[in-house]
Amino acid sequence: MSALDVEWAITSLREFVHATDQVAYDNRPGSGVVMLGTYQRVPDAKAAELAYVAEQILDRALPEWRVAEGKRGEAKGKARWKHLRDWAARGIAALEREAELQEKLGDAAPRVSAGDFHSWIWLGASSLWYSGHYREAVEGAIRKLNAETQNKLGRRDLSEDDLFKQAFSEQPPAPNSPRLHRMKDDSSKTFKSAQRGARSLAEGVFAGIRNPLAHESEVDMPEQQALEYLAALSVLARWVDESSLETAS
Repeated sequence: MSALDVEWAITSLREFVHATDQVAYDNRPGSGVVMLGTYQRVPDAKAAELAYVAEQILDRALPEWRVAEGKRGEAKGKARWKHLRDWAARGIAALEREAELQEKLGDAAPRVSAGDFHSWIWLGASSLWYSGHYREAVEGAIRKLNAETQNKLGRRDLSEDDLFKQAFSEQPPAPNSPRLHRMKDDSSKTFKSAQRGARSLAEGVFAGIRNPLAHESEVDMPEQQALEYLAALSVLARWVDESSLETAS
């Protein structure tokens, strides 16, 4: 996923905020009929277009906004865009002053964005993540990773731990049993280590993440823990995606 164009994002958020301003009618002498109250700068249809873009930007800049908004009731009328305008203002501040805030607050550690994880992982997790269902988001990412690995190998007869054990085996490919090689098989210790590492990571994912989640269906997890799980899944997904598919000749 490419980096966010910060200047464009700020301009787009400002455009949305400006377009949804409530403006007083022009009641100066000679302006015609006196109108009371306010009106929105643009029609609702145009505001909705700008709002969609603003939402996508906030998903990258302040992903927690959807969880907070999901707890509110739907606003109507002139208040329809109020909360999104508030989040857009926060998004502008976050984008404009992020570097300054990190420097002044003394936290210059790199930040991880789930949207920058391997696409398989974020596609499997994103819809549930935005609604605050972090445990289910991790499970969705695992299902997506398992399905994409099955697709690459052309094997629907294996799943989860068994699938990865055979995929990253050091043994030569056999009929109906292709392999994934993280590097060229030169029979070296490095090749064997890379294959063993992929198998071990997969075993840890399914034994240490997937299986406990299956037995804790009523227990959610903190956002930070879920983010760390997605990071581990992203590493495994990248190894699968970048490995060469080796089939029996």
